[in-house]
Amino acid sequence: MTNVKIVTDSNCGITQAEAEKLGISVIPMPFLIDGEEHFEDIDLTQGQFYEHLQGEAAVSTSQPAIGNVTDLWDELLKDGSEIVHIPMSSGLSESCHTAESLAKDYGGRVQVVDNQRISVTQKQSVYDAMTLAKQGKSAAEIKEILTKTKFDSSIYISLDTLKYLKKGGRLTPAAALVGTLFHIKPVLQIQGEKLDAFRKVQTMRQAKETMLSAMKHDFETRFKELAANGEMQLSVAYTKDDTEAKIFAEEIKAAFPGVPLCFIDPLSLSVSCHIGPGALAIASARVIK
Repeated sequence: MTNVKIVTDSNCGITQAEAEKLGISVIPMPFLIDGEEHFEDIDLTQGQFYEHLQGEAAVSTSQPAIGNVTDLWDELLKDGSEIVHIPMSSGLSESCHTAESLAKDYGGRVQVVDNQRISVTQKQSVYDAMTLAKQGKSAAEIKEILTKTKFDSSIYISLDTLKYLKKGGRLTPAAALVGTLFHIKPVLQIQGEKLDAFRKVQTMRQAKETMLSAMKHDFETRFKELAANGEMQLSVAYTKDDTEAKIFAEEIKAAFPGVPLCFIDPLSLSVSCHIGPGALAIASARVIK
């Protein structure tokens, strides 16, 4: 039986220390801060990132260097293994398309999974891949399963400020001004690919109620059969401060009795770069058993 190794990127929220314990590889995502390159969880902590972001530094995302990716693959393949590579959603970064292109030169030994996930839902994909590998599935079989189930996930995110959407060019200055004047807090969604608008509210309480209602609707429609079979889990994600996230976690447990709450994690810095501190999210994903 061929050994299957799992590779992902730091957008999933798994740290380098956690990756070592899990026996997987996590490629750190690069960021440009005032023109200088930094790598998530290598020389850029969550705290340092927000210091730069809130300090008006020019912060932008980038994709891993091709050499860093192929060097890792080459090292992991030396013992005859196969690789399942799980990058962030192709709808949010070109890093997935780049990896797919690079994998063509590896004769099927590297399988790149574009299951269009990010943060805690991407993290669940990594755990699912590990489960499938332990069951003896090949890299190609794991890719097929993760691709087939890619839409069995959902994320709703509430923002504390429109400032960073405006700063990143994803919102016009006029719209940001109106939103600020009327204290609008947008609720965004990730349903497979991109970060899209979902609803506008005025308070964090309304935002949480909106997110809980939206997730309940998903469980009653899209995920009805999976939920009935006990195959769905929930998670909380946040930017910068986990105080509100811990409160929200208890509210989610009360709203979804019997559904496991698996992760309370910081949102990916690649997402945080565009939405800023104070964001709060509820996420769900199918657990492959």
